[in-house]
Amino acid sequence: MSKIISWNVNGIRAVEKKNFLPWLYSANPDVLCIQETKAKPDQLSEELRAPQSYKAYWASAVRAGYSGTAIYTKKEPDEVRFMGVPEFDDEGRTLAAFFGKTAVISAYFPNSQDAGARLPYKLDYCAAMFEMCNKLVSDGYNIVLCGDYNIAHKPIDLANPKSNEKNPGYLPEERAWMDMFTANGYADTFRHFCSEAGRYTWWSYRFKAREKNIGWRIDYQCVNEAFLPKVKSAEILDTVLGSDHCPVVMQLAQSL
Repeated sequence: MSKIISWNVNGIRAVEKKNFLPWLYSANPDVLCIQETKAKPDQLSEELRAPQSYKAYWASAVRAGYSGTAIYTKKEPDEVRFMGVPEFDDEGRTLAAFFGKTAVISAYFPNSQDAGARLPYKLDYCAAMFEMCNKLVSDGYNIVLCGDYNIAHKPIDLANPKSNEKNPGYLPEERAWMDMFTANGYADTFRHFCSEAGRYTWWSYRFKAREKNIGWRIDYQCVNEAFLPKVKSAEILDTVLGSDHCPVVMQLAQSL
């Protein structure tokens, strides 16, 4: 069995002050994919750079204090790669760790921003990610695409779908990409196990949104459909605090 957790920490230095490391050791994942690190490794404490029992890998943005992804893993990967597309790698948006024939990807999809100001960039990233996943699958890999997709896929995935139809993260173009992605060989593991409403991974810091559970499900762990039988469970850890997102977790029937 392997436990893979994904979490947008909204600043790894900030979450360190909110019991991140005790949580990590208690949760004890085999792999932790992190998004929105907002830091370069040389800005971090020694324990964040190399937590006990873990190897750490980083994809940092060129711009200071912005974006960034990381992977903590107990087992040393065979290889670690960026996406290989400079406009996205410059923002530290993708990091992939390879274990045999399994690729675990930590991805921080762009926010399309107000009035879709960054929607073309977002959709270009989505297209590049689809291409990357397809290439890996065609090369014989199984993929676990973890991360903050910044998309609520269906009305069930946010508390107020009607009033958010023109808002970033629920734009028709974004939802259409998720439709395409999940119709072309990739499965949303959480929805495979749970069809219940009211399960979210992100809440605004305003209006006591988390307390009232007025949230969005925008963090996912998707796999190629051939790999789905190896996924034993997928859950949302919505009691874990420290960020405006909560972690998501999946259990694989096999070891990485």
